[in-house]
Amino acid sequence: MYTTRRSTPADIPLILHFVRELARYESVENHVMATEQDLEEALFGDNAIAGALLCELEGQAVGFGLYVYNFSTWTGKRGIFLESLYVDAEQRGKGAGKAILQQIAELAIAQDCARLEWSVLDWNESSIKFLESMGARALPDLVGYRITGDAIRALAESKAS
Repeated sequence: MYTTRRSTPADIPLILHFVRELARYESVENHVMATEQDLEEALFGDNAIAGALLCELEGQAVGFGLYVYNFSTWTGKRGIFLESLYVDAEQRGKGAGKAILQQIAELAIAQDCARLEWSVLDWNESSIKFLESMGARALPDLVGYRITGDAIRALAESKAS
């Protein structure tokens, strides 16, 4: 039986471990720049911007979900964006991921959120099937974009013409 709980500051090293495991699973481990201090500030600092849940089996953490809030101009309400979801390989397909998503859905309902959203890598067939089995649907008209590093700086320093 899986249990979920909100993370505490003492869980920061474990959360960073799961972040690194997720990156390893996605073959982008070298992209992880987050530190324990970064996560502590983001999750528990004065201006916290994210939340995290841990999934446990018999008191042992087996996965996590990290989320942030967004806002829908169409609904006039905030939503939850699931930034990361990771479950240890030996626990996949046994209900841990569903337990995390159920807890986040409960949080969304309790906070009157209009949406629960996330992104999935297009090659991750098992995750896509898992998410679709719970009623999630791909957004066919949207394409994700991202600006990072020097491109953010260049945009900020550009002048509108």
